[in-house]
Amino acid sequence: CAALPYGRFGNHRTAMETEMEKTRSIHQTITDSIVAAIENGAAKDWQMPWHQGAAIARPTNIETRRRYSGINIVALWAASQNLGFSSGTWGTFRQWKNAGASIRKGAKASFVVFSKSITVDGEADTEAGEVQDAPRPRFVAKATPVFNADQIDGWSEPTLEIRSSAEIDEHAEAIVRATSARIESGGSRACYVPSLDLIRLPRLETFTGTPTSSATEAYYSTLFHELTHWTAPAHRCDRDLSGTFGSEAYAIEELVAELGAAFLCADIGISSAPRVDHTDYIASWLKCLKTDNRVIFRAAAQASKAATFILSKPAPT
Repeated sequence: CAALPYGRFGNHRTAMETEMEKTRSIHQTITDSIVAAIENGAAKDWQMPWHQGAAIARPTNIETRRRYSGINIVALWAASQNLGFSSGTWGTFRQWKNAGASIRKGAKASFVVFSKSITVDGEADTEAGEVQDAPRPRFVAKATPVFNADQIDGWSEPTLEIRSSAEIDEHAEAIVRATSARIESGGSRACYVPSLDLIRLPRLETFTGTPTSSATEAYYSTLFHELTHWTAPAHRCDRDLSGTFGSEAYAIEELVAELGAAFLCADIGISSAPRVDHTDYIASWLKCLKTDNRVIFRAAAQASKAATFILSKPAPT
């Protein structure tokens, strides 16, 4: 390889390499945590990190009260499963201190990640052997340690508004209606048919409950999974559905749909039920995650985009 020049460019190049190494480490740390949660869940009735029931909801920040998005939802759900947390409230050391609380001695931090843009003054053109001085932005991942409310002293979880099952079901149905998606009821198999832009879904009465979800919750969890697939076409969220059954692309789209359904269920307050037909994908998901530590980041980002698209639809008049 070409030798790098000394001086300003060389220093920036070193800084960039350091930042990229940190980024790889962050991706690996979070991916390892999610892999551990998936493997542990597979040994316990196929409970994935996103199948923790309505009680944990979408992780929320103690100070801003904003819900986490994308990979941070999955990372914090995985941490909750791995460490046995029951709360969905998280915060940094400083944020808990500002709330008048303290972190218990020996508490282990979990991590959330965000992208930060850094500008490099020079960029090596390895083919031409030249240096271009125009500033170029690069995005690197930054990790922030956070602690769960179960690790905190001097703070109590606020009482949440309890809605009836009927209110929750009505909310879920309103979201579905607002999408104006074509849904055909009947049969024994749930699927999205891209060529027809059609969702096929068994009737509600054919669904059964589980120890962690009711039959109605299983119905809406399945429907939200198919609705996430429904967001894939270019005029919606623009994801590639050309992967054939058994391919990596097919398995990843199923992961996107699993996460999208879980995000929607968490927002509404219903349990995301495990689907027996998706246990076949777990080995493929684990293989992808262990091969590429960015796969879960991309899948979570796409699932978050799909959930936002679905929730952004105005109620029909």
